[in-house]
Amino acid sequence: MEQTLIGQHALVCGSTQGIGKAVAIAFARHGGTVTLLARDPDVLSRTLGELDRGQGQEHLMLPVDMSATQTLAEAIAQHVHQQKVDILVNNTGGPPPGPAHEADITAFEAAFRLHLLSYQTLVRAIVPGMKARQHGRIINVISTSVKQPLPNLGVSNTIRGAVANWSKTLATELGPFNITVNNVLPGATSTERLAAIIRNKAVKSGISETEAKQEMINEIPLRRFAKPEEIAAAVTFLAGPGGAYINGINLPVDGGRTACL
Repeated sequence: MEQTLIGQHALVCGSTQGIGKAVAIAFARHGGTVTLLARDPDVLSRTLGELDRGQGQEHLMLPVDMSATQTLAEAIAQHVHQQKVDILVNNTGGPPPGPAHEADITAFEAAFRLHLLSYQTLVRAIVPGMKARQHGRIINVISTSVKQPLPNLGVSNTIRGAVANWSKTLATELGPFNITVNNVLPGATSTERLAAIIRNKAVKSGISETEAKQEMINEIPLRRFAKPEEIAAAVTFLAGPGGAYINGINLPVDGGRTACL
């Protein structure tokens, strides 16, 4: 089946770096048009210039902080009034590392707002249009911690689990409207987020960053970290015709590290 996104418009969150940027680039290469959403207008503008326009695509950008719930709600309401959204990719940076029992309440509140509340804000604005068109794709980029909590990522493990169950609920509710809702669960991926995790692991373990990195690689059957483009390939598949009958799943893209649960 040809994996084309021609005629489809995607809103990709966190799309100026890492996995989000790789997803936006992949969508454009497959013929889709993209709205980039992130905080920094200058970085958004530079990223916009990197997107493929070979099919005459016109891409857009939406500078907004996803943790500013009311501002996000106003921005997305105006956006969907002017532009249909066929594909929503929810993707935001993870909370700071640390054990759950030491985390301050404000850390949980911030994570809840940045992840679940922002995603719900976008869904409330975008889903009515999807329902009217009887077509839509919602893909949440979260974490393998949904299946197997990760050490020293207590707040992240907690909020990712909440997003996964929210997503499964939506999949059941929206399936009758031909709207699929799925989660992609990246394993260790070569991004700034991973670099920060490695640094933190090295400090807490009293080892070098090289040793910390190698310990993580040794836990992965493929013996390497993922490239952002490899995560983007899974997201692109779920967004296109090939993913039309896949709904309500958690898809690990982790080199085989996560146990089958």
